[in-house]
Amino acid sequence: MKTIALHNLGCKVNSYEVDIMQQLLQESGYEIVQFNQKADIYVINTCSVTNMADRKSRQMLHKARKLNPEAIVVAVGCFVQADAREASRDEAIDLLIGNNRKKDIVEILEQYMETGNADLYLQEEEEVRTYLRKTLGNTTVVDVKKADFEDAKMEHTAEHTRAYIKIQDGCNRFCSYCIIPYTRGGVRSRRPELVLDEIRGLVSAGYKEFVLTGIHISSYGLDFEQKNPALSLSSLLKEINALPGVERIRIGSFEPMILQEDFVKELSRLDKLCPHFHISLQSGCDATLKRMNRRYDTGEYLSRVKLLREYFPGCAITTDVIVGFPGETEEEFAETVAFLREVSFFEMHIFKYSRRKGTRADVMEHQIPEEIKQKRSNVLLELEQEMSASYRASFMGKALSVLLEEKKTIGGTEYWIGHSREYVKVACNGKECGENQILTLVPEAFLEEDVLLGK
Repeated sequence: MKTIALHNLGCKVNSYEVDIMQQLLQESGYEIVQFNQKADIYVINTCSVTNMADRKSRQMLHKARKLNPEAIVVAVGCFVQADAREASRDEAIDLLIGNNRKKDIVEILEQYMETGNADLYLQEEEEVRTYLRKTLGNTTVVDVKKADFEDAKMEHTAEHTRAYIKIQDGCNRFCSYCIIPYTRGGVRSRRPELVLDEIRGLVSAGYKEFVLTGIHISSYGLDFEQKNPALSLSSLLKEINALPGVERIRIGSFEPMILQEDFVKELSRLDKLCPHFHISLQSGCDATLKRMNRRYDTGEYLSRVKLLREYFPGCAITTDVIVGFPGETEEEFAETVAFLREVSFFEMHIFKYSRRKGTRADVMEHQIPEEIKQKRSNVLLELEQEMSASYRASFMGKALSVLLEEKKTIGGTEYWIGHSREYVKVACNGKECGENQILTLVPEAFLEEDVLLGK
């Protein structure tokens, strides 16, 4: 029996896909081992969202080669898709597998071990009638007709209480800083019956919370006959909400423009949908948003947040923000800071802009020096801590429904820690506490900076 180690980099979609690959490999008789162990085969599910992500992908591939110089080292995913020509020159890599061939990893590995054929597995000639190849610099994108893993069914995940469900792949938006449309291709939506079937199986395995994830979830159903993402997504959510055994539903991320009143009103009728909404922002300055090609302005964004808070009082709003985008002046950054304060987010993921070869932003004038990006990032990280602490504190003395997930020792005491429906971390240490339990807890104090102590 051959041993195989997998390592994942990047987004929740990548996490879902590496879980599927591991499941397929286990079903085919491979023994899964930890990545830092000596293995016969190493599979690195790569990320290419920034130049830094490319660097991390290369580092992990070279680490695998050092762990066992005789192993088969496989690079899978966006790093491969972004520049297969460059990746093929790396002597640490034996096999390159693009995003739309991950589901074929068992067959590809066995063919390689039998024949030594190391072709680039970037196409699905038997399944896809037409390939539209678009080139930007050295980047090649392959548009495919069906979502990767559409016919696979997740049976277990790396987490024990929460399952990520991939419902969509690809993006048609072409933000000026982003390589993803070139590595993932255009929008492909997973058929509702397959999503529901997968969730039923995971409910049987004991999972209670389900997070719908994708590259651009707000485009779900754009490739269906009605071409109406709001209708397709709300219909899917209704069906998931009706499934016995499903306790909680979360949405990975929304784009603001899908959050029209009819859609939000439909969401508010779903009793299992958690009041926790991640809405991509990227900048609080309209001029910067225009350079990013984000297709909305701060006024539209704020109106969508207010709409959510009207239908979901006290809901958690989280977001992503990029600092130091090309051309961002001190005045533009000040506009962003003021807007972030006005919205008052629960959490913000702060990213320093990272140049990505093959994108329009990479060749823009007025690139921001690293020291200025770091300074601005520090300002936003402080603001994030302030707003986050304030939001958590607002739940003191209020009953929260908490799904317990993991044990942690804090100050010499062992606690069970989980998340409320708003995604606030809460800890307890009573006899009734245990993994995968949903308890009503009342926070009384801060146990740690980001953890409330509940009774």
